Amino acid sequence: MTDPTRHRQLEELNQVELCVKVLAMSRNELYMNMRFLDIPLSSLGFEADWEQGGIATDGFLIYYQPDALLNRYRQGRQEVNRGYLHMVLHCLFGHLDACRGREKRLWNLSCDIAMESIIDGLYQSCVRRPPSMFRRETYLRLENSGLTVMNGEGIYQKLLEMHLGQKQLERLEAEFFVDSHRLWEKERPRSQMLRRQKLWKENRERLQTEMETMGAKDESQDGKSLLEQVQVENRERYDYRAFLKKFAVLKEEMSVDPDSFDPIFYTYGLEMYGNMPLVEPLETREAYRVEDFVIVIDTSMSCSGELVKRFLEETYSVLSSSESYFRQVNIHIIQCDERVQSDVAITSQKEMKDYMEHFAIQGKGGTDFRPAFEYVRELQAKGSFHHLRGLIYFTDGKGIYPVQKPGFDTAFVFVEDHYEDISVPGWAIKLILMKEELGR
Repeated sequence: MTDPTRHRQLEELNQVELCVKVLAMSRNELYMNMRFLDIPLSSLGFEADWEQGGIATDGFLIYYQPDALLNRYRQGRQEVNRGYLHMVLHCLFGHLDACRGREKRLWNLSCDIAMESIIDGLYQSCVRRPPSMFRRETYLRLENSGLTVMNGEGIYQKLLEMHLGQKQLERLEAEFFVDSHRLWEKERPRSQMLRRQKLWKENRERLQTEMETMGAKDESQDGKSLLEQVQVENRERYDYRAFLKKFAVLKEEMSVDPDSFDPIFYTYGLEMYGNMPLVEPLETREAYRVEDFVIVIDTSMSCSGELVKRFLEETYSVLSSSESYFRQVNIHIIQCDERVQSDVAITSQKEMKDYMEHFAIQGKGGTDFRPAFEYVRELQAKGSFHHLRGLIYFTDGKGIYPVQKPGFDTAFVFVEDHYEDISVPGWAIKLILMKEELGR
């Protein structure tokens, strides 16, 4: 007589073995078609979850309910592949840790739409499924609202502005639902959270490098949306004072260098040989100083004059410190809305102080960031800069951005709670100033 418990256990074991094979085949098929995803695809293990339905991930494992996974497989290999890739992308873009006070239901939906938009943009047979009319209309509506990169944060902001009704919300959830997010905010030791964040940050940075390297050899547009989102997510964030060091250059200046001077040998020489020190202090030293760079101020109607003034005051405070300012500088402060309104060249600390005392906003039109970049390129062509390290653009982010990366570092600087950064191109640095940094 067969033991029913034993029989059930054997059936479950066979199911689990079959599910592991299905997931392993899915991982291999995705890898064969998208080799740049090698490490991210291998970063998740598999574990059966008999209690919960569907599939889910906690950033370490893919949890699956065997019957649900096998039913998905019966619908087609593409469905398993899409589910697997969808969860890997959630991990890559840090969605598991990024809710941070947002409305949870809307955030979950926004993340799902973002990941599905990437997968729908991959013209690979292993994941290809023609998008429904409703899905295409959703993407188009978001793009027409001014969203240039379909990331979770941007979609969330746009959905908030749409004031969706209950039926609209339910329809979107039904269309874009793929995996359960129940494990995203599960309580776990801080060490585990940090390890998860470190793992996927490293995966994301490696992915960007590999995609950009492969892209240089392959002109195909497949995966363009994925690369754009990776670039945006990897964008550096800085403390403002530390950030300005990016624009410093190593230069020799007239000054006693105490680090190169040994007073013991100096006094010993005087004692032994009269007026003949064995070592004299160097009359110059090398130091990092801010020299050539550009500050552009968005003077459109949407940008607060008070915030602009506080930003300049903070910048002046940093630059006027002895550790970051040359006696002679070449800083252009440009005011621009939809066109360049003014350009003041600052060559000394005194001129910077005078500019601050008599500062007045010029413009108040629309916002277009491109004219300022074109103007700076013209200045470069005229030889106005010796070594332009970069450009800082203070703005609220609402405007038309350049498509191509300029030949110098660029940072768009925002103030906390007074900006919209969803359209900032991936090649730019995004810097968010806290209110307390501006003395508020």
